[in-house]
Amino acid sequence: MIRILLIISGVIIILDCLALMALGKINFGTVVPLMIGIIFVVHGVYWLRIRQFIERNRLLKRLWYGLWVLFVLWLISFGIFIGSLQQQIELSKQPVAQVAAIMILGSGTKDGRPTPTLAERLDRAVPIIKAQPQALVITTGGIGFGRTQSEAEVMANYLHKVHNIAFARVLQEGKSTSTEENMSYSQALLAQHQVSLDEPIAIVTSDFHTIRAVAIARHQGYEQPIAVASTTPLSIRYNSWFREYFAFVSGWLLGEY
Repeated sequence: MIRILLIISGVIIILDCLALMALGKINFGTVVPLMIGIIFVVHGVYWLRIRQFIERNRLLKRLWYGLWVLFVLWLISFGIFIGSLQQQIELSKQPVAQVAAIMILGSGTKDGRPTPTLAERLDRAVPIIKAQPQALVITTGGIGFGRTQSEAEVMANYLHKVHNIAFARVLQEGKSTSTEENMSYSQALLAQHQVSLDEPIAIVTSDFHTIRAVAIARHQGYEQPIAVASTTPLSIRYNSWFREYFAFVSGWLLGEY
């Protein structure tokens, strides 16, 4: 039974990752699961031989069992993270109350246009922007390697051209290169327009990114951050969740929250 489960799980993971890689999505969220899938299949196919081999060496046997214990513990922690993430996503779907500002976090551009993920974030922000004309709107993101426009400018252009949001309505934070910097550099814009960090501020980002975004905001002094989640396409959703787990752990180790 264990062998069958390992083989089936491994094949599904491998096919999923290869399909995404064929579409150019080669990143931590596809490479690491691909390696895990290959390990599953190899263990499933050669389970008896592996067991016979490790039984000959006590140290190797302890190491093998120890690695499986660590994997199970990691799997439990990953399950807890996913459960917490799903709760946060559900909260992010609730109607947005009155806010002082709407901050849209960057997620990459290509050929002067938002990536599909970033376009989803911008589209998600538009109903709130139009429903709350008094709220400041901030687009965030600096100039990437080989680019001539900041991500914040590309986002403002998109809001104007696609959704008819006036340029005058949008403040651009065009220096940041990370979520932490998005939040930090935006504070100057908020202060210039007399918006205090203790006021409610909507943070628009992808659903998988909501936990980390809110944690970073609170760490930087935002007292009422309200996560607004855009939907991640099903084709990349679970790989994004996997990648975000490690990003969350990395952020904690680096003291971002």
